[in-house]
Amino acid sequence: MDLSPRTSHTFLNEDQRWIGPGGLSAIQDARSITLNLALFDLVTAFPNRYLPSGLVLAKVTATGLYGPYSDAAVDGRTVAMGLLLVSEPVDVGAAVTGNHPAALYWRGEVIQSFLPTGHGLDAPAIVELPRIAFI
Repeated sequence: MDLSPRTSHTFLNEDQRWIGPGGLSAIQDARSITLNLALFDLVTAFPNRYLPSGLVLAKVTATGLYGPYSDAAVDGRTVAMGLLLVSEPVDVGAAVTGNHPAALYWRGEVIQSFLPTGHGLDAPAIVELPRIAFI
């Protein structure tokens, strides 16, 4: 019988420094959303198998599910809705079903210099997020 310790979960070092001091109270107002994992490049853009908090998200018009904000999208994701509040571990196999619960940060303060690499924030997204103060 093998009694050696095993780990079945992946733990993340959460980095939410991007949430500004005025945004801490806004965390309680985070919206519950569902991500469509098929819309994320889980192989190239997120090879660590997690989506880091601070990614700019948008809603797919036809389904109401969320994916990465993109000016080039033709499914409604050209309008930024908020940022991913908490990093989400992703099982690559789950991309087949495509659904994953998450929290959307939609108001408060964001310190842009602390957003993760590949966050997706651009000038149009800043305009589309009037309830977020970007500092």
